[in-house]
Amino acid sequence: MAGVVRPGPRRHISETMSTTLSPPAITQIPILVAPNQILKARALPVGDKDADIVRDLIPRMYAAMYAAPGIGLAAPQVAHGLRLVVIDLKPNDKHEPLTLINPEVVAVSDELATREEGCLSLPNQYADVTRPARVKVRYFDETGAKKEIEGEGLLSACLQHEIDHLEGILFVDHLSALKRNMIMRRLAKEQRQLQKKESPWK
Repeated sequence: MAGVVRPGPRRHISETMSTTLSPPAITQIPILVAPNQILKARALPVGDKDADIVRDLIPRMYAAMYAAPGIGLAAPQVAHGLRLVVIDLKPNDKHEPLTLINPEVVAVSDELATREEGCLSLPNQYADVTRPARVKVRYFDETGAKKEIEGEGLLSACLQHEIDHLEGILFVDHLSALKRNMIMRRLAKEQRQLQKKESPWK
């Protein structure tokens, strides 16, 4: 994710959403763009030895997500192979940041739901993805407290999208090979055009 919301009246899973919460004092960290092998690697569980890294990484991940702008970001997307996710769906235009450390899906519904998804690691690319309509996730918050959250609709899709990132799975991996290859080719072309446009030697 997931998440990115494409401009327009319809809301869908994606790591993109407008906001002004990004703290100027926090150094921005770049978000990796596919294809990148880090995005395909399974993240490692956060342990006691990672406490300082995670404490530093959480606000920087929120800053990167808000600046993108987005509604969800996983640590592998910023080149950290740890099982850490930040989410803020900003319901009713109010920030409700949700930090999930070592999240795991413990239950899903039999009912399925299809929603258009996008991803900050696949900028400007969107496709319909079918997932369980409801999900229950167990995780630790930033204080170390063990919690559970149940989600449906956008939250369900976002939770599943971001936890997928921790397994090295992108939303395009849920698509047919034909659709996935079309998106990846289009992304590669757009990235080449962007690099050419930004090059001082053009």
